[in-house]
Amino acid sequence: MQIPTHEPGRSRTPFSELYEAHFDAVLGFVTRRTTDRHLAADLTADVFVAALESFEGYDFRRGTHRVWLYGIARNTLASYVRHAAREREAVATLSGRRLLDDQDVQRFEERIDAEREARGLLARHAVLSEPLRAVIDLVAVDGLTTKEAAKVLRISQATARVRLHRARVALRAERATPSGTFNTPLTEAAR
Repeated sequence: MQIPTHEPGRSRTPFSELYEAHFDAVLGFVTRRTTDRHLAADLTADVFVAALESFEGYDFRRGTHRVWLYGIARNTLASYVRHAAREREAVATLSGRRLLDDQDVQRFEERIDAEREARGLLARHAVLSEPLRAVIDLVAVDGLTTKEAAKVLRISQATARVRLHRARVALRAERATPSGTFNTPLTEAAR
């Protein structure tokens, strides 16, 4: 009889292999959700520090390494957003708000014009509720399966499938009106 060299349910993969195998995927996950590549690198480092600190407790029966890392990345991003919002509120309270000058306005106009095609998709995406956006982002953008997305979001697989279906239906149902706004069953229901 052979004695197991590790605890049942614990990962057999050394952390260095996990890091090498999933670094690009986690960096991509974080980069798609931030606007600054330096911030994305910092947050990715934070994700792997958190993963290293909790690696002993990782149980592969609860999901793949990638799902586990995406869950950590999601929590790290949420924590950063909360901290950044508190910081912005404090700065605004202390120093007031800076008004946009003509150069700022011109840069915004140029950027909007350059991203015309992307704006349509983003506008359709923006009317989705946060639970629908979270599922469609994990599946369509990050390449997870519905089952993996469910584990990252800590919801049932059936709930993830329903949300994914609703998100896809809502995105297909979007129609541009002459004013450039979008009318959907979701936006109509929100009124």
